[in-house]
Amino acid sequence: MSNELKRVYGYLAEFDNPQDLAHAAEQIRDAGFKRWDVHSPYAIHGMDAAMGLGRSRLPWFVFGGGVLGLTTGFLLAYVTQVIIYPTVVQAKPVNIHTTPAFFPPMFELTILFSGFTTLFVLLALMGLPRLNHPFFAARQAHKATDDGLLIVIEARDPLFSKEETRPFLEKLGGKNIELVEDAI
Repeated sequence: MSNELKRVYGYLAEFDNPQDLAHAAEQIRDAGFKRWDVHSPYAIHGMDAAMGLGRSRLPWFVFGGGVLGLTTGFLLAYVTQVIIYPTVVQAKPVNIHTTPAFFPPMFELTILFSGFTTLFVLLALMGLPRLNHPFFAARQAHKATDDGLLIVIEARDPLFSKEETRPFLEKLGGKNIELVEDAI
């Protein structure tokens, strides 16, 4: 017998079809829940709107990374080719007017910095890497990659109540409602 302490992660509910799932997502959004998620083996058109999700912040970070790469490429080329070690090639000037020659490294560093920014900011926004997630302890978690349409309302949501959230999910049409617990 295990004396392992458990912490409530949330309630998981299964829905029969994408329409019921989207309708339940709208009602959860309208009820004011903030910490919840939908799990489906395929994309469901209109789910972002049903969940009330806005646009991602990722493009702003990628733009900033691209600008940083462009600036780094320009400064790297300008400082080394004009200031530190002026290189005269075929009597061309050694000043700001040689900028077109710097386009290849500027372009390459813009793409490189944008790519790395995308990777690392995306991992940070998703909270990865994470070795384990409480959702995986649920008996129905495997359905999220096969044939299940699931909603999880997390216990850390301010509106979550162990007594009231389950009936709320039942009222929305949730089936096989399961209390998901995480080992402390």
